[in-house]
Amino acid sequence: MRTIEQILHSAKTVAVVGLSNKPERASYEVAEYLQSQGYEIYPVNPAYAGQEILGRTVYGTLQEAADELAKDGRRIDVVDVFRKAEDVPPVAKDAIDVRASTLWMQLGIENQKAADLARAAGMEVVMNHCMLIEHRKLGAQA
Repeated sequence: MRTIEQILHSAKTVAVVGLSNKPERASYEVAEYLQSQGYEIYPVNPAYAGQEILGRTVYGTLQEAADELAKDGRRIDVVDVFRKAEDVPPVAKDAIDVRASTLWMQLGIENQKAADLARAAGMEVVMNHCMLIEHRKLGAQA
């Protein structure tokens, strides 16, 4: 099992599930920060599918985002989830289907069923941690 530090250092592509187009929302702030740090963001939110958030096309499903990456022989490294805890198991199943490396549930989000599903499929799982906060901690250590 890799550490949060190892996950953040190796990840290049992040699918942000539940990304909002409202700058005051945590999902937007985190995605904007990750993008500024060199991560490639893939917004996933059926409510905004086909629109742009942070200059990136929004996908209706994780599969659509994964299909776009697959055109270049790449895949999603981290599925960063901004959904209610009870809504995470279907996201975990989708993350498994697209062969993502890590299922990351943001601060305040924990779902053991989703975590167990993802781990059983060989994925790394992070629960109740913010990617922005964890990344900033690493910067402070550098």
